[in-house]
Amino acid sequence: MKRIVHICETALLILTANIIPIWTETGFGKIPLTIATLLLCGSYLFILVKGDGIKVSQRKLKGLHRGCSLVKTGGVAAAAEIPVLIWFFLVTETGIAAKIFAVLLPVLLIGIVIFCGSVRIAANSRQIKLTDHVLMMMLWWFPVVNIFLIRRFYRTAKREFIFEADKLAMDNVREANQICRTKYPVIMVHGIFFRDWQLLNYWGRVPASLKKNGACVYYGNQQSAQSVADSAKELKGEIEKVLAETGAEKVNIIAHSKGGLDSRYAISRLGMADRVATLTTVNTPHRGCDMVDFLLDRIPGGIVDYIASKYEKLFTVLGDTKPSFLEGVKDLSAERAKTYDQEMPDMPGVSYRSIMTVMNSPKAAGFPLNVGYRLIKKLNGANDGLVWEGSASHGDFRLVKHTGKRGISHGDVIDLMRENIEGFDVREFYVGILKDLKEQGF
Repeated sequence: MKRIVHICETALLILTANIIPIWTETGFGKIPLTIATLLLCGSYLFILVKGDGIKVSQRKLKGLHRGCSLVKTGGVAAAAEIPVLIWFFLVTETGIAAKIFAVLLPVLLIGIVIFCGSVRIAANSRQIKLTDHVLMMMLWWFPVVNIFLIRRFYRTAKREFIFEADKLAMDNVREANQICRTKYPVIMVHGIFFRDWQLLNYWGRVPASLKKNGACVYYGNQQSAQSVADSAKELKGEIEKVLAETGAEKVNIIAHSKGGLDSRYAISRLGMADRVATLTTVNTPHRGCDMVDFLLDRIPGGIVDYIASKYEKLFTVLGDTKPSFLEGVKDLSAERAKTYDQEMPDMPGVSYRSIMTVMNSPKAAGFPLNVGYRLIKKLNGANDGLVWEGSASHGDFRLVKHTGKRGISHGDVIDLMRENIEGFDVREFYVGILKDLKEQGF
């Protein structure tokens, strides 16, 4: 049915674009032609404003699909228009003015359809990169170049729609199963240099996907940069708050990067061992980041202090009360991490597991992870742009290998850029973690 509708829309657009040849080369009277023209113009306007009628609950997906349909309709109509215009110019004896209008009118009408489709795609797509948006805004008027840009828009949007529609359908099918409804609530603990802003979620699209599948999700709410010990004190307060709110006996913690160290400290040193059922650390530097030692040894102290002061001023404005850039960074050093296993021993009754992803190429991420990848590769080997593989191992360890050329960076594993990576669905990655916890009785 959808294909028939698309064919009809394309046919109507082609007919509307060829009003001039129809008027000049057919033997119909003016009244039938006028009526036909009005009907075609009405159909044209309807094509521009109508929806697709597809059965998806997300408004953005509907807009994305309609944008793709308009671009495809315009592209097919443009291809069909070429032989018509060639025939009209070479075979007919119409005056030059009519021939000029016969070119300008289809360019205008088809161009508006493609433009409207591109705008809908731009407004609803999350996968089109900023550089592509900028290029489209600057070069949409440039012949030939705009064809390649629009094609890129269309292909990216089409892939996004298929991926997101399939995922939405899968979530709807399994929603009743509540596969992420773990026995204990989940606290997601962020890493350094970020806060738990819900409008700009540190974990991207992950929490929404977990909640849709039954998870009870909370956040660590530590400040962006403090020592491990200070961050752990804040995390302790959040654990106690969640337990009081939910009435649960324990919590499951999923922690990324430095958040894993904060969590270990809270469990081992602050009496949270009997209140935490599991700790899953993701790309956490349990043995430190040698890159931190490397940079601190080489960057002049004055520059480090300057960066620290600017950072602390900024994040004080953004909500931190007592940020400490240097204490947070120094606690990530390999030298400091040598004492962690002794200071923060694993506690009986807590299930410790760790996960690590690695980049396969510096092209997998932008600055500073691409630079970090090259540096850490020389110092330690495989890494995610900040943490090397061996440093992330703690407890039951799992290395997640990506078969693609790019690999999975330190930011990819928390959905930082909200990017759909072929061969790695970050939302399903975390759904799988909670599904396993539920099946294991946690």
